[in-house]
Amino acid sequence: PSWGTATHPPTPGNIHQPWGRPLTSSPSLADSSLLESYTEGEIRQLISALVERYSQAMNSGGHELPLFPRTGSRRKRARARHKPCALKELEVSVSELGLGYESDETVLFRYCSGTCEAAVRSYDLSLKSMRSRRRIKKEKVRARPCCRPLAYDDDVSFLDAYNRYYTVNELSAKECGCV
Repeated sequence: PSWGTATHPPTPGNIHQPWGRPLTSSPSLADSSLLESYTEGEIRQLISALVERYSQAMNSGGHELPLFPRTGSRRKRARARHKPCALKELEVSVSELGLGYESDETVLFRYCSGTCEAAVRSYDLSLKSMRSRRRIKKEKVRARPCCRPLAYDDDVSFLDAYNRYYTVNELSAKECGCV
């Protein structure tokens, strides 16, 4: 059996889905035995192929789409997707940094955020091609540049909850770029 792409016209008991299979209020005998006609191995193979395709799409710049998008959400995603790589900042307590220190002192944490679409190089295009041809398989590689710190602020010093003095280096970004 093959997975077809037949579509069914909407009827009161049949809600049309974008992937071509209807949701019915009461499954027919054919629908209830659909998965029974496949072996467990075939179903596992199908699921593995779908997961791999999804991972490839997400790693190559694809974006997850909801099954039932809200009105206007497409426009918000499009705007958010094209914000260039930039330096952002956030005031946080030392404890919130997740480095294992207990302290109520606050620091200005600067970080890099945004996309790097304009910085795509020949390497990125070739890597994307090799992945689509399945020459590079299960390795976790990105076929596009990432927004990362190019330089870091000065070291940050603070007292913890037990009055011990600590200094942390390379904590906060000073300059961001696409690498």
